Amino acid sequence: MVRFVRFVLLMAAVGLLPGNTAEPVPLPAASAKPQVSSALAAQGRHVFERHCVICHGRWGDGRGEMARGMIPKPRRFTAGVFKYRSTPSGFLPTDADLARTIRGGVAGTSMPVFAGVLSERDVDLVIEAVKTFSSKWDHAENHAPALPLPSPPEWLEDASALKQHAAAAAPLFLANCAPCHGFSGRGDGPAAPTLENDWGEPTPPADLTASVLRCGPGPEDIYRTLVTGLNGTPMPSFLEATAESQRWDLVAWIVAARASRSGAAEIGR
Repeated sequence: MVRFVRFVLLMAAVGLLPGNTAEPVPLPAASAKPQVSSALAAQGRHVFERHCVICHGRWGDGRGEMARGMIPKPRRFTAGVFKYRSTPSGFLPTDADLARTIRGGVAGTSMPVFAGVLSERDVDLVIEAVKTFSSKWDHAENHAPALPLPSPPEWLEDASALKQHAAAAAPLFLANCAPCHGFSGRGDGPAAPTLENDWGEPTPPADLTASVLRCGPGPEDIYRTLVTGLNGTPMPSFLEATAESQRWDLVAWIVAARASRSGAAEIGR
């Protein structure tokens, strides 16, 4: 089963599963390494100590006082691996990516919303502190600019058009997503029990019909995740495996499934 799962994921990543009509998409070149200010990082450390240490640990290793028993575990900043980014798969996030996670939190996890708790300056400072926990931030080859993301298509606001695009995505979803997320998108695919993250910890696939998604609340957040993948997890980037229109169709499938959970199975079969 494990070999089969890896095979399915690999096939999906390289675009060899049914339904793929995408052209190869060139990835942006690595960008220059942003300069980390030691003075700002030192100030950010004070913010980190007040608000982050209890979960992420004094050394940023995800072993804070409250981390035991948390599912999922707090992010290990020492690994330099981040799920929620606008950068290509395998690259570090931008400052804007980190700020978005800090301000908005991560739904369905212990990561809270810090908007209104931390000032804009404190957010900037703690970002500098986070960058001190892994040497990956010191190497230019680990940095890349954010991928250009299109605006959501207007048809997403039309219920009839949304249903049509969701139906069009059904074969693509079954081939690329159902092995992990399940036929109805509830995170119960045949591969789900075997999935692990880069540290050998169980990583259940997302329930795509849930009222809130960890990647963010809007269709553009779902699209971004399809493009970037989730570093450190089995969720690959579909940037090169699918065309833009196919990715928006998949977004429509997920939006429709969330809006009418009882109808998700019909859309997906």
